[in-house]
Amino acid sequence: MMTQEEFNQWCISQSLSASARQEIERIRKTLPSRSVGSRCKNVSGRYPSRKMGATIQFESHKVELPFIYQLEHSEDVLEYYDQPPPFKIQYLSASGRNLGVIITPDFFVISSQSAGWVECKTETELEKLASKINHK
Repeated sequence: MMTQEEFNQWCISQSLSASARQEIERIRKTLPSRSVGSRCKNVSGRYPSRKMGATIQFESHKVELPFIYQLEHSEDVLEYYDQPPPFKIQYLSASGRNLGVIITPDFFVISSQSAGWVECKTETELEKLASKINHK
């Protein structure tokens, strides 16, 4: 994990706006927004992260856990957080309706050159989502 001074320097190097910095600081200081559990055939668990000095939750041993391994061992990844605070996304449905949904992404990742939310899905899950959107 970065120290506060390292974080401050990272924010300067990224030329972050005040609101972006505040949002990332909020994520860094907030506990996971929910506890994960097994869904369907998934096996959930906890990974003891040396990089983060904390236990990281995962909901899928086939998708999220391998992703955690990548984050943990990537020199480019500075920090990562499971179940960051939820937020609302807005989009147009296939029928043209405005929709708003509150989502809780699986992770928030801070790397040397960027930061962002990550949702982990299998290819099959993505194909189902695309099919829903394209057939409405």
